[in-house]
Amino acid sequence: MLTELSIRNLAVIEHVHIRFKAGFHVLTGETGAGKSIIIDALTLIVGGRGSSELVRYGADKAEIEAMFDLPASHPVWHTLTEFGIESDASEHLIIRREITATGKSSSRINGQLVNMTMLRKTGEWLVNIHGQHEHQSLLHVDEHIHSLDLFGDAEIESAKKTYQASYDQYMKLQKELNDLQETSKQALQMLDLYRFQIEEISSAKLKLGEDEALAEEKRKLANAEKLYQSSSEAYDFLYATNRGLDAAGKAVSRLQDIVQLDPTNLSPILEQAQSAFYQLEDAAYQIRDYRDSIEFNSSRLDYIEQRLDTITSLRRKYGENIKEILNYLEKIKNEVDTIENKDEIIRKLEDKLILAEKQVGVHALDLSNLRKGIASDLSAQIEHELRDLQMERTQFRVQIAHIIDDRGVEVDGNKVRFSRQGIDQVEFLMAPNPGEPLRGLSKIASGGELSRIMLAMKAIFARIDQIPVLVFDEVDTGVSGRAAQAIAEKMSVLSQSCQVFSITHLPQVASFADVHFYIRKEVDHERTFTRVQDMPDAGRIEELARMLGGVEVTETTLHHAGEMLTMAKNKKARV
Repeated sequence: MLTELSIRNLAVIEHVHIRFKAGFHVLTGETGAGKSIIIDALTLIVGGRGSSELVRYGADKAEIEAMFDLPASHPVWHTLTEFGIESDASEHLIIRREITATGKSSSRINGQLVNMTMLRKTGEWLVNIHGQHEHQSLLHVDEHIHSLDLFGDAEIESAKKTYQASYDQYMKLQKELNDLQETSKQALQMLDLYRFQIEEISSAKLKLGEDEALAEEKRKLANAEKLYQSSSEAYDFLYATNRGLDAAGKAVSRLQDIVQLDPTNLSPILEQAQSAFYQLEDAAYQIRDYRDSIEFNSSRLDYIEQRLDTITSLRRKYGENIKEILNYLEKIKNEVDTIENKDEIIRKLEDKLILAEKQVGVHALDLSNLRKGIASDLSAQIEHELRDLQMERTQFRVQIAHIIDDRGVEVDGNKVRFSRQGIDQVEFLMAPNPGEPLRGLSKIASGGELSRIMLAMKAIFARIDQIPVLVFDEVDTGVSGRAAQAIAEKMSVLSQSCQVFSITHLPQVASFADVHFYIRKEVDHERTFTRVQDMPDAGRIEELARMLGGVEVTETTLHHAGEMLTMAKNKKARV
């Protein structure tokens, strides 16, 4: 759960530090007091877009910090490990976000800098925020399939992965076939060029590393005279002129004559001198052998230069080095083979495509049938939740249909449209009143009905997605009376499995809160400040009375508010 939230210099908030508890939290206050800024802060914490406009006027930056207390089994810890972020499940998870007045943003998780992608991926496991725009997503039919698959959880995920693997293979073969058919004419025009290039490269008989070896040999042959002269002189200095080894040998002999007279001091010196003599002697023999191996071969030098010219010419045309040239050779050999055997290759690809289409069709049908069973379960559960939300006579169905398409895949004897999501078009249908036909949500659902449908779905998905914090930003707009109380009761029940926050203007909803925050705006020295106050019961009664009666708070509204708060407490106690 979210345990603490600290906000500095965000919009009209200079600084607030809020501690939260488990259960159902509401945020109330006059319109424009800054309630939504609290939600904006949470949105930023989980990777929402930030801008310089959010920074309080006159401040250098806005700072938001949130602390979460999560069980060791929560999937976010695995996500952090994948990102290489050090974390300990026995400690709190802390996220910090800063936005500068120039619009630059930085984020940290447990003190480690993270990019926005990492922050969003982490935030997806922590907070789920729903506002009025979320209701509108229910009207987008394309989104319905994702909700159904989320409800299907691991069962759907496994079948979808199997289908998508066969779908990807089918599309890969389809692309190969299309590319081959579309480029065959151009490829035929390139055939002569490819054959010339193959002959040119093959006739050179290149070997990996050949150019480096030839360059080294060329350097030796081009400098053979200098190498021979200098190595001869070095050998003469050491061996043939009595100035090198002979002098060293005489020094060793003299030391051997006197070593017994002072062995303590002279023995180490003698060993060094003997070692130096033997090393010089060995070096002299190696220099002599090297000198004798030096080759004076002008014809070999000419051959090497011609060979390097050939390699340089090929490098200019086909690659930076011999490896790239040989790789290019293999590539155009394959191209030529494809062109020359185009018809056979096309036939084989078509055969593979037929098999791949059958396979993708089988897996698509398996996924579709699985969805139909899950759709029935989801419909039943949503209807159950809607009964609790004063929509007891509403029928709700998850419709799954296939669209006939001659360019699609064959399923049960029909060609149907398919995509990476399968062959299903999923749409939520409802009939609010008995005797009415089932129709799409966009055609019949009111704002209040959409609010309750969304809440019903979130009550179901909260048991699946393991997200600990659920935020509703005025989702009870357009609802009143008994329906408003039903929404309040549902949020209260939902808060038993996750932490629930709601911005509301409805006293029925506010009365069911476990924690009530009152947001107010103050002006001090010509500056506006937003304050957040944790309301005690006495303050809650007054705030509920304000929500009931508006500006004028009377004894009647206070009495009514007290009764409402008592009834909510009794109702929660019985659940």
